[in-house]
Amino acid sequence: MPAILTATWRADLIAGAVVAVLLIPQSLAYAMLAGLPPQVGLYASLLPLLAYAALGSSPVLGLGPVAVLALMIAQALGALPAGVSPTEGALVLAAEVGLLLAAAALLRLDALSSLLSVPALRGFESGATLMIAAGQLPVLLGSTAAGFTAPALISTAPHGGLAPASAVWGGAA
Repeated sequence: MPAILTATWRADLIAGAVVAVLLIPQSLAYAMLAGLPPQVGLYASLLPLLAYAALGSSPVLGLGPVAVLALMIAQALGALPAGVSPTEGALVLAAEVGLLLAAAALLRLDALSSLLSVPALRGFESGATLMIAAGQLPVLLGSTAAGFTAPALISTAPHGGLAPASAVWGGAA
């Protein structure tokens, strides 16, 4: 094998290993943020990469789960009827979104994305960041509170109290 191909393969393998080390915990966390089992995050990060490697055209495109998408999935799955598992709901949601994206591609609706202003996009990202942080605050402080109300978070009742050691550790971190 020529030396240039050997160097390219070695660099690609190292890059793949680095991405895998970063992608695996990120995928697990985003799946749990969306209210899904952690293994769903692995599927959602690996399968699109394989599909894009076979069908895609850009060598620098990043694919995989993202925080905003996890929030949107959690919101959509929050209204599932009784008897439907979150995994089943997410599968149907993925199929529906895939069909909508295929229709948008056929109709060449990608030009509409240029109409979104940068401040509107930044505001959306900031709001999503605050929602994620607020959702993780009870866990960070060692509280068993559910929801986003301050009284439930700082209550000393057995169902919502702070764990002082966890609160100190989380606050310091």
